[in-house]
Amino acid sequence: MRRLALAALALVLVPVVGPAPATADGAGSRAAGTPAAGAPAAGAPAASARKLATQRQIALATPGDFTGHGFDQCLAPTQAAMDTWWRTSPFSAVGIYISGDSRACRSQPNLSPTWVATQVARGWRLLPIALGPQASCQPRFPRYKDDFSISPNPTGGYAQAARQGAAEADENAADAAAYGIGPGSTIWYDLEGFDLGNTHCRESALVFTSAWVTRIKALGYVAGFYSSASSGIKMLDDARRLRPGRFALPDRIWIARWDGAANTSTTYIPEDGWRPGGRMKQYRGGHDETWGGVTINIDSNFIDLGAGSQPRPEGRCPGTRLGYWKYPTLSPASAQATRVKVLQCLLEEQGTYSGAVSGSYDAATIAAARAWQAARRFTPTDTFEKRHWVALLSAGARTTVKRGSSDEAVHRLQRALNAAGAGRFRATGVFDAKTESALRAYQSRLRIAVSGVATRQTWNKLQRGL
Repeated sequence: MRRLALAALALVLVPVVGPAPATADGAGSRAAGTPAAGAPAAGAPAASARKLATQRQIALATPGDFTGHGFDQCLAPTQAAMDTWWRTSPFSAVGIYISGDSRACRSQPNLSPTWVATQVARGWRLLPIALGPQASCQPRFPRYKDDFSISPNPTGGYAQAARQGAAEADENAADAAAYGIGPGSTIWYDLEGFDLGNTHCRESALVFTSAWVTRIKALGYVAGFYSSASSGIKMLDDARRLRPGRFALPDRIWIARWDGAANTSTTYIPEDGWRPGGRMKQYRGGHDETWGGVTINIDSNFIDLGAGSQPRPEGRCPGTRLGYWKYPTLSPASAQATRVKVLQCLLEEQGTYSGAVSGSYDAATIAAARAWQAARRFTPTDTFEKRHWVALLSAGARTTVKRGSSDEAVHRLQRALNAAGAGRFRATGVFDAKTESALRAYQSRLRIAVSGVATRQTWNKLQRGL
């Protein structure tokens, strides 16, 4: 078995990572033709990835705090496909197979340190997957002549399985480092579904996993574990509940359960384990999806890790509340002071108003509103109506945002959707389920692609006040 030098770990400055595949009720790998053995890293050297990441000031380990949609595929997609899917798909996380001699896709022609750094710089959350030795009763493995399964020999409390687990962690960490995926990132060990009733098979797999977890954490990585809800995941949860403290358990679990429910729950284990922030679920198996004209065969995942997606301070209009459920029409005869303050502050940002943020819909405010209307090709009027609110609140960069995004563009989107009547929710700055639902309703109403993603086309409509 190939072993990369652990010294490579000391060279890593850029943390990054990627996800895994599945099977019927939860665990499984998708075969991808005849695999070729070989080292994982290809393309530009790690220094290029570090330079690119540094330019974008990437400092957090992947995937970080995140709640949203992800996909995984056997082969890492091309850069062109990733770029298109970032702009058009609801996915913000991608699983990549980086290590393990049991992978169907040992050869990864697109994957390199530069690929890794480029995705993270764009905003992708990477979920790195290792698929090495499998349970001894898993009928599809070993996959190759130079591959092997977890030893079911019970001698010494499954000592051989423990040694295998520690050695595999060394290899997985070194492979992650070769891709520029640094300590602090989560590495997911993929243990495909097996017969949970086979005692030696189960116990050796549990000992192997415990040793892998201990070693991968000692190397500075977060321990993630992917498996079928009914076998590997239940195995770990049974150990957690019934034999507490006996085995080292992973920090995070990736539940493979193809029930079609985009959440992190399964009936195979209770709700208390690995919560909050320690679960993701592969809820749909291999299928084709097409976004922006690019089709990829994927598994679908819902992710809720760490503290979840967190809002960022907006820093606009200090002391003035900008977010409301409704933005009623303003007129000389009727104008809510709270909404007038929003108007005055935003018009000041747009360069047409320079007075006090007083809440008074006075002559100066009306003149500024008319000037803004004319500049945006609206017919100037003394009233500030729904279409004006939608356009003004959405004004700014047409940044792609989707479930899990958290930046100033999300604030603008949420307020504009409320103004457009598509939603009625608090503008938190985090693109959550309510935001996604409101955006889909807005897109459906305007008969544009219903993706739940704020695409350039969506922003164009909003900034025209539609």
